Amino acid sequence: MLSRKAGESIILGDDIEITVLEVKGDSVKLGIEAPKEIPVWRKELAEEIEKANVAAARAKEAEALARLFKSAKK
Repeated sequence: MLSRKAGESIILGDDIEITVLEVKGDSVKLGIEAPKEIPVWRKELAEEIEKANVAAARAKEAEALARLFKSAKK
């Protein structure tokens, strides 16, 4: 566990810096500096994207199976 105050930062590796910008009640604003090739997502958004990707992959698999069975019946 790390404790930081507004204006203080932590460094991850050589090129990611997370700074506490503001603390108000139970809300914290963070500033994140990272290389462009490193995606930065809110966790809940990343989880939703992952669920959507899994659902899309399953739908594609189901379509492929349906085509396979349809062509096998001919």
